[in-house]
Amino acid sequence: MLPILGALILQAAYGAVDLLVVGRFGSTSGLSAVSTGSQVLNLVTFVVTQFAMGITVLIARYLGEKKPEQIGSVIGGAAVVFAVISAILFIVMIAFAHPISVLMQAPAEAVSLTTSYVRICGSGIFFIVAYNLLAAIFRGLGDSKSPLLFVLVACIVNIFGDLFLVAGLHLDAAGAALATVFAQAVSVVCAIVILLKKELPFSIKKIRLMFLIPNVKRFLGIGLPLALQEFLTQMSFLALCCICKQIRLEASSGYGVACKIVNFAMLIPSALMQSMASFVSQNVGAGKSKRAKQSMFTGIGVGLLFGCLVFVLILLKGNVLASLFSTDAAVIQKGFDYLKGFAPETILTAIMFSMVGYFNGNNQTLWVMFQGLFQTLLVRLPMSYYMSIQPDASLTKIGLAAPASTLVGILLNMIFFLYFNKKN
Repeated sequence: MLPILGALILQAAYGAVDLLVVGRFGSTSGLSAVSTGSQVLNLVTFVVTQFAMGITVLIARYLGEKKPEQIGSVIGGAAVVFAVISAILFIVMIAFAHPISVLMQAPAEAVSLTTSYVRICGSGIFFIVAYNLLAAIFRGLGDSKSPLLFVLVACIVNIFGDLFLVAGLHLDAAGAALATVFAQAVSVVCAIVILLKKELPFSIKKIRLMFLIPNVKRFLGIGLPLALQEFLTQMSFLALCCICKQIRLEASSGYGVACKIVNFAMLIPSALMQSMASFVSQNVGAGKSKRAKQSMFTGIGVGLLFGCLVFVLILLKGNVLASLFSTDAAVIQKGFDYLKGFAPETILTAIMFSMVGYFNGNNQTLWVMFQGLFQTLLVRLPMSYYMSIQPDASLTKIGLAAPASTLVGILLNMIFFLYFNKKN
C-alpha cells in the first residue's frame, strides 16, 4: 500500500507543479487553461487506470494459481487493446480539442490556450496510457515500488521541463503540456528498461502481441465495468460543480477549492483499494480465501486509523487547508462549509474502498460498478440537487450527500459480502 500511496501523492503533486509554475511565470489565461485542461487529462488517466485494474487482478490471479505461462498472453493482448485505446484517444483529443475545451466551461479568453493544452497532451496520450499499463503489470506481479520510482522520475523531469519551457521560453500553458508529455515519455522508457531487467515468473520473449481471446475477455470483463463506473463518477463531479454554481459564484469557487483538499484526503483509501485488489487476487488464486478476507478487515482497520485523523483535521482546520489554494476570504469560507459536510466521508471511505478492493480482487467488478453507480446516480446527485434548491441551501448540506451515498454503498456491500461468502 505505502509505495502506491507515495505514487498517488506524487501524481497529485505533479499537477500542482504545473499550476504553480504557470501561475508564477505564465499568464492568467494560461493558468485557467492548465486548470481546465488538466481536468480533461485527469479524467482520461483515472478511467484508464481503472481499466488497467483488470490486468493487475488477472496477473495476480495467475501467479496465485501458479500459471505464470498465461501472463505472457495477458500482457500481449493488453498491449493490443491499449494501443487501440491510445489511437482512439489521440484522434478524439486532437480533432475535438476545441469542443472539449468549451464543454469543460473554459473561460472565453482561455479557450484557445486550453485547446492547445488538450491537443498537445492528446498527441502524447500514448505515453500516458503506456505508463498506466506498465504500472498495472508491475502491481499485478506484486511490485508496487517500481511504479513509485517511475512517477518520481516523471515528477522531477516535469519540474525541470516546466521551469525551462514556461519560465525560460515563456511558452505558457503549451509549455506545461509539453513538459507533461516529455516527463511521461521518460517514465515509460524507465518502466520498459526495468521490466526487461526484472526477474520475471515468465519469459519476456514469450509475450504474444496478439489477442488470446479467453484472457482478453477476462481482463476486459474485469476492467470495463470499473472504467465505466469511474467515467460516470467523474462526470458526476462536474455535475456537482454545476449544481454549486446555482447558489453563488463563491460557492462554485469554494467547491473547486474543497475538491483539491478532497483529492488529497482520498489518497489513502485509494492506495488501500489498489493494493487490496492485487493482494486478494493472488491469495484467492492460491486458494487462501480466508487470508484474502482477513486482508479486507486489516485494510478497514488501517483506513479507519488514518481516516479519523483526516476527519479531525478537515473538521477543525478546513479553513486553513482551503487558504492554501485561495486568498479570497469568501471562497475560503465556502470551501470550509463544504468540507464540514464532507468530513464524515473520510471515515466511511476507509470501509468502502477496502471492500471494493476485496471485490475487485475476487473478479466481482460488475457488482462494484452497480453499487458505485447506484450510490452516485440515485443518492449523491439527487441529494445534492435537492439540498441546492432549498431556501436555506448551503455547501455544508450539499457536502453531506457524499457521506450519505457512501453509507448506502457500505450497506449494499455488507449485504453482498454475506451473500458472496455464503455462496462460496
